Amino acid sequence: MTFGFASSSAASFSTSASAASASRLLEPAEWAAAGIPLLRNPREIVSGLHARHRPRPSMAIVAVLDIDERLCASASFIRRPAPADGWMFRNALLAQLRRVIPHDLRRRTPVRTAVLLYCREGDARWTEEDGAWMWGLRDACTLHGLRCGAYITLTADGWQVLGEGRGGRRPSANSEPEPFSMSEAPPLAPRTGGPVSEVLRRAAAR
Repeated sequence: MTFGFASSSAASFSTSASAASASRLLEPAEWAAAGIPLLRNPREIVSGLHARHRPRPSMAIVAVLDIDERLCASASFIRRPAPADGWMFRNALLAQLRRVIPHDLRRRTPVRTAVLLYCREGDARWTEEDGAWMWGLRDACTLHGLRCGAYITLTADGWQVLGEGRGGRRPSANSEPEPFSMSEAPPLAPRTGGPVSEVLRRAAAR
């Protein structure tokens, strides 16, 4: 007769796996102590991403901002119906970042900043799912050479920058996008140089 008790090795593996999963999240106090740079105008960022991506519950939007908080690139995707895990979130965010913008790993100090807006059900209070997204964002930024920026939740009650205590009622998960255009970084100027470029520059100046 066989009883349904797990062996000691199986139980140990299960415990270690759950402990590893639990460690892949950040508590609000850990996030606040991590030195995340404050957004100068979080509502402008939220409104711009809301108008651009039209988020709905379970949608994550990762955006990269330049030093002046202008949008360089952004991408949105739907969270898969699976247990919240920071490692999985990190991989998903990293895949999106690699798709929309080159890495900055050659820089000694990160210049661009990645922020994450996550639209979900429930209220604005911190959840373990939020903690897993925070862990994933921080790790993805490290692997892509970016500064880790704000984590923002969007619910039916409005938006909330976790760890900062700043938020607002609009936009919300249920609101229509506002007629608002988020500022973007200007396109890179073409490289010039050499005698031909100098001749063209002088001709244009006449």
